[in-house]
Amino acid sequence: MDHFKSIIGQSPALDALIRNAKIAAATDVTILLNGETGTGKEILANAIQQASPRADKPFITLNCAALPESLIESELFGHRKGSFTGATGNTQGLFQAADGGTLFLDEINSLPISIQAKLLRFIESGECLAVGDTEPYTVDVRIIAATNSDLNQQIFDGTFRRDLYFRLNVVPLNLPPLTHRTGDMDLLIKHFMKQFEREHGMLTPQFSHKALKALKAHSWPGNIRELRNLCERLCILLAGKIIEPENLPSEFNTNTPIFSLPQFTLPPAGLNLDNLEASLIQQALTLTKGNRSKSARLLGLSRDALLYRMQKHGFAGN
Repeated sequence: MDHFKSIIGQSPALDALIRNAKIAAATDVTILLNGETGTGKEILANAIQQASPRADKPFITLNCAALPESLIESELFGHRKGSFTGATGNTQGLFQAADGGTLFLDEINSLPISIQAKLLRFIESGECLAVGDTEPYTVDVRIIAATNSDLNQQIFDGTFRRDLYFRLNVVPLNLPPLTHRTGDMDLLIKHFMKQFEREHGMLTPQFSHKALKALKAHSWPGNIRELRNLCERLCILLAGKIIEPENLPSEFNTNTPIFSLPQFTLPPAGLNLDNLEASLIQQALTLTKGNRSKSARLLGLSRDALLYRMQKHGFAGN
């Protein structure tokens, strides 16, 4: 049984990702998923769990950005009666609930640094300490973490522990943004349209050639989640119709020429291409406040290609 069939696409980047995910799934290794918002990190984490020896055990998810710091420690590790106001009894945490299975920590970049130390202790020793308790307990839990930001930058800024990063980053899996998977666009649209046709009982609309070109030219800040939401909206509002560029939301900039490229005039005296490339990288990093994934998108590069060029020009430490 292919537990990764829920991940739609045939692009080389996606094929490499799934191949590595399948290898990692067969082990108990800690995995760090890197990817922009909406690229499908939770879907991939679930597929890894289902393909692992822990498939029949719990798969527990926590969005680390969804809870305030005052609650997240209790949510993860549990608490003892009287440990804080409102603690009227002993309560299990998610680590105990996930015992034998997998704990997926989404947006690990938002985990308070005070909690990071306790997570590091668990990864190193398997021990957890409930709030208000003095004796640790031991659980058998696999950790899959995910981030939508550059943890190396957060380490530099002092908001993420370097030692925890190394413990989490045993097997890094990088999910490509939708802009790097435009060849998968047709497959994804077909998949979503069939899904919503079944769910809503409506005839699937069809995209014209120009509308498809507009979709492929879009920047997709919300990635696959944004595409899925658009498909559902169009399936409901334009059931059975032919979708033209004017039927798409305004953010698709359908009034501007699709795939139009800005003209650059080479100076008569020529230029230094290396210096120009370094300048563009510096401008992109400045515009995005050092976010490498966003900088790569501005430059039309993959994140790995940007990191290679940064190293080449001496930006590696930035």
